[in-house]
Amino acid sequence: MKRVTKAVFPVAGLGTRFLPATKASPKEMMPIVDKPLIQYAVEEAVAAGISEMIFVTGRTKRAIEDHFDKAYELENELALKNKTEMLEFVQNLLPRNINCIYIRQAEALGLGHAVLCAKPVIGDEPFAVILADDLLDGEPPVMKQMTDIYDYYRCSVLGVLDVPRSDTGSYGIVKSSFVAERVERIEGIVEKPKPDDAPSTLAVVGRYILTPRIFHHLESVTPGSGGEIQLTDGIASLLIEEQVLAYRYSGTRFDCGSKLGYLQATVDFGRRHPEVGAAFTNYLANLE
Repeated sequence: MKRVTKAVFPVAGLGTRFLPATKASPKEMMPIVDKPLIQYAVEEAVAAGISEMIFVTGRTKRAIEDHFDKAYELENELALKNKTEMLEFVQNLLPRNINCIYIRQAEALGLGHAVLCAKPVIGDEPFAVILADDLLDGEPPVMKQMTDIYDYYRCSVLGVLDVPRSDTGSYGIVKSSFVAERVERIEGIVEKPKPDDAPSTLAVVGRYILTPRIFHHLESVTPGSGGEIQLTDGIASLLIEEQVLAYRYSGTRFDCGSKLGYLQATVDFGRRHPEVGAAFTNYLANLE
């Protein structure tokens, strides 16, 4: 079995909850202190040994490509002004062995469709899916935790956490049984069930490792409202023929797809920032 060396980043969404900030700039480029969300997501993938970053983009997402591209004018300006430290940071945004691939999703037809767009690049390999607006802060990084689980069990793995029952309508919810500490076998998965209908409170949160067999099931599922193909439906179908595990990751989740979660992440990361953390913490302590 091959190791996980490819990650898919579905970044074609419009980010309407953050309008007007996202009118001309992708939500994945919104910064937490001084790094955009997509940078945190890619760094998490790099820490897991992933070397091919596959971005499924939309029409307004050129800023993501520019962010990871070489910036000749900026580097020249920093060199002329002897800003060596900043120059090195810009030049080493990604390790040299990382390959970035961009695939255009012509229509936003659901997360499952975005993943399906990556099929020509993924081929017959296992791969990760990372949603950048779910900022997961773990040690080791959450995707590294998950690739370790995959290397041991050799099957699809979904990152999960317990949520309040009143919130089940915002997540894919799994029914599962115990396998080992933090690891459970998924017996069923439902997309955004009402609290009374939810099989549990164990929610999938933006991190997946999937076998290539998922593509067959995504091609076979019936599209839902608006012609969308849901990844949850593909996984539910995959369960019929393959084991899929739920992994209760170790770390803190910030839902940066919501304004409150984004602000919470900004405060948390700001307090720990090596440059401004101490001063920012002091500022917060003195607020009335």
